[in-house]
Amino acid sequence: MKDRRRKRITVRPNKASAFFGGIIGIIFVLIGGIVAIPVAGPFGILWTLIAVGITGMSFYQAFGKKYTGSEILIEEESPSSPVEEAYSADSIESSPHKRLEQLEHLKKSGLITTEEYESKREEILKSL
Repeated sequence: MKDRRRKRITVRPNKASAFFGGIIGIIFVLIGGIVAIPVAGPFGILWTLIAVGITGMSFYQAFGKKYTGSEILIEEESPSSPVEEAYSADSIESSPHKRLEQLEHLKKSGLITTEEYESKREEILKSL
């Protein structure tokens, strides 16, 4: 069995690059208002609206309190055996009787070998 652990990593532009993107966005808004709308009509309006959106997002990323952007989810797998899983930190604190029952269940389920069963059983009995 594998234990999956997740990490969430955010990818943020730095303030300088977000600010630079905002300045470029302003230039594109001006081009849209001065050139694109009079020449291209509906396409010019679309151009200008997109440029306004990009400009707003860039300045928000540069100066906003919350972050809006890409997130990467990384899943790491760490191998663990059924014995390790059954005797994690939570179950180690349980009574020896419960631990022996869990061990018996693992053996009957075929999740551990007879050797593993015997070894762990002796370990539990010695801890009494």
